[in-house]
Amino acid sequence: MEDHLPRLITDLGLILCVGAVTTLIFKRINQPLVLGYIIAGFLVGPHFDYIPSVTEEHNVEIWAKIGVIFLLFSLGLEFSFKKLLNVGGSASITAIVEIVCIVTVGYFVGQLMNWSTMDSIFLGGLLASSSTTIIIRAFEELGLKRKKFANVVFGILIVEDIVVILLMVMLSTMAVSQQFNGGEMINSFIKLGFFLAVWFIGGIFIIPSFLRSIKKYLDDETLLIISIALCLAMVYIADSAGFSIELGAFVMGSILAETVYAEKIEHNFKSVKDLFATIFFISIGMMIDPISMYEHKWAILIITLVTIFGKLIFTSIGAIISGQPLKQSVQVGMSMAQIGEFAFIVAGLGLSLGVTSDFLFPVAVGVSAITTFTTPYLIKSSEPVYNFLVKILPAKFVKGIDTYSSDTQHIQDENKWNKIIKQTITTIFVNGIIIIAVTLIIKNTLLFLLTDWFSYFGSSLVCVILTIIICIPFIWAIIGNRPKREIIREFWDESNYNRAPIIGIIIIRILLVLAAVIFIYNQFFSSKLASIILAVGLIVFMYLLSKHFDQFYNYIQKKFIYNLNEREILTQKAAQKKIDDKFQYTWDNTHISDMIVPQNANFIGVKLGDLDWRTKFHINIAYIKRGDRILQMPNSESVLYPFDKIGIIGNDEQIQRFEKYLQIIGETPPENNQVKNTDNITLDKVVVPQDFCVLEHKSVGWVKDTSGGIVVSIERDGAILYNPDRNVAIELGDYLTIVADKKNLKSFIQLYHLK
Repeated sequence: MEDHLPRLITDLGLILCVGAVTTLIFKRINQPLVLGYIIAGFLVGPHFDYIPSVTEEHNVEIWAKIGVIFLLFSLGLEFSFKKLLNVGGSASITAIVEIVCIVTVGYFVGQLMNWSTMDSIFLGGLLASSSTTIIIRAFEELGLKRKKFANVVFGILIVEDIVVILLMVMLSTMAVSQQFNGGEMINSFIKLGFFLAVWFIGGIFIIPSFLRSIKKYLDDETLLIISIALCLAMVYIADSAGFSIELGAFVMGSILAETVYAEKIEHNFKSVKDLFATIFFISIGMMIDPISMYEHKWAILIITLVTIFGKLIFTSIGAIISGQPLKQSVQVGMSMAQIGEFAFIVAGLGLSLGVTSDFLFPVAVGVSAITTFTTPYLIKSSEPVYNFLVKILPAKFVKGIDTYSSDTQHIQDENKWNKIIKQTITTIFVNGIIIIAVTLIIKNTLLFLLTDWFSYFGSSLVCVILTIIICIPFIWAIIGNRPKREIIREFWDESNYNRAPIIGIIIIRILLVLAAVIFIYNQFFSSKLASIILAVGLIVFMYLLSKHFDQFYNYIQKKFIYNLNEREILTQKAAQKKIDDKFQYTWDNTHISDMIVPQNANFIGVKLGDLDWRTKFHINIAYIKRGDRILQMPNSESVLYPFDKIGIIGNDEQIQRFEKYLQIIGETPPENNQVKNTDNITLDKVVVPQDFCVLEHKSVGWVKDTSGGIVVSIERDGAILYNPDRNVAIELGDYLTIVADKKNLKSFIQLYHLK
């Protein structure tokens, strides 16, 4: 009997051969490879008869499902929750305004074209994201990647990625339940938020520690296998919890993105991702029906216009609302007017769930193809469009936008009350999530197992005791992990009106501890009186052993924070080592030694020339390191701030004498008449009005002398000049970033009518 090659192998060979050819062609014509893969899918699909077609489409669908899992896992590896937090309000507000508006418009456009409800909803969903690949390629070709508006665009793309992932989960839930009840949707979002928090907190606590423990075994092969195993494990967990497999893959990728192995995993995984992503995009290309596309040509045209003008307008409006200048808002809006890879994933999701019509995917492909070609031309046209808008819009309107932009970009100091509220909410949220998760896990797993061996009462009693033992550090943290006493005492003494909120927060914390213990007890027993007695007794017990609980919780907290920031910590150490290696040279007995400026030093804010340390101590300052910035060979105009790292040049005796001087300064309590209060030093951004000429042609040195501060940077016509020379002239419309005493700067702004 003759052996035949399995159809799976022949189909895979056909897919990859055609995919390789289209890849070469699209690279040659400098177009996105995704479109090439989709065309390859069309060529091997059932709607094209001139070359052999795939015979076992079901097998290809399974490969494609693996492809979308690995594609989302890879996106998660490039993503970071900390990166999302650091994106800033501007990009976040812009993205949210754009997504809400375009999804809403997409839905109603579908309804106007007499599409079904689910088709209209998925149409809105596939319009929600722009193409990162297309935008980055266009920016590189046009040389715009370093422009200020490009940073805002990249921030918006980050926010879009996470929002579209959540949108896919919501669409999956709606598709399965076929329910559009508002209450059901709220419950779904609460459930989603809870599971995301549990997975992320648990993952960050466990996975980096696990990887560190097997560090010596982690070669490239082992790391690849472990990362894929973790990805598929989270996919299974997400599916079991009722969420999409795409969400599980993305979450595990985002957890591994916070580890020190993120870049290595991403590098090792790239080939696997590329292979399966190619199969995925080819598989959805097989769904293209040219006849259907021709039948829906007007729908493609309408949705293309909605995409271009809708995303352009809504993104620009969102950027203006977030505080961006008009020119920058127009540039951002005209960069985002396309749909990309996520549109195919959303459209493919609807088809795989069987809730959307067959024509939706070909429509998405047609719109994507057109907007891919229009994107570079729209970006090029952004400046002429801005100039046109300035001509036709009322002058008051343009001036109002600029004023609003300058006002919203002022940097605000975080006051003590915000710090207290922020820490309180974070503590309650994180520990509350952990308590609920541990309780539900024990209830739904251990209780079920113990009932086979003990009575229900005995099993419940064991589970209650075990749950409280595990949760007691987190229960204590709700009431015990509070802001430092110095902050609370200072806030308490500042005003009598501050005392009621502090007392209120303490009472709320106590009530939440009671609620947490009662919640745990009521998951296994139903006696309210017993739960209250247990809660009160537990609070007394925790108070008596508070010192031990504080130590244990601090250990857990430090471990979590270290795991979360391990990449940054190791990167910072490596960078510091380079700096130390660079500056740790010696000759004779003269060398450079690092020292830290004390927090309460009486020379904070004083110019180095006025301090005259060269005469007093016979030392020189080689550099000042402030955060990630290094000022080498500072001049007499430079000033020092708390915790600056300074490189002191001198011999052993000179350096020892100066170090002793710093120690005495650091240990001496500050006196109001000696120390320049650093709380009064602020950094703010002001704009020189276009219609006010007093500052025109004045120099940076004049601004320094008049405001008593330092001009950190000048932003002019989209370009930024850092640490400008004293002789640089000020021009109308300049944005000046100034560090100065709050009162002096406020007087300066009011005197010269700055914004």
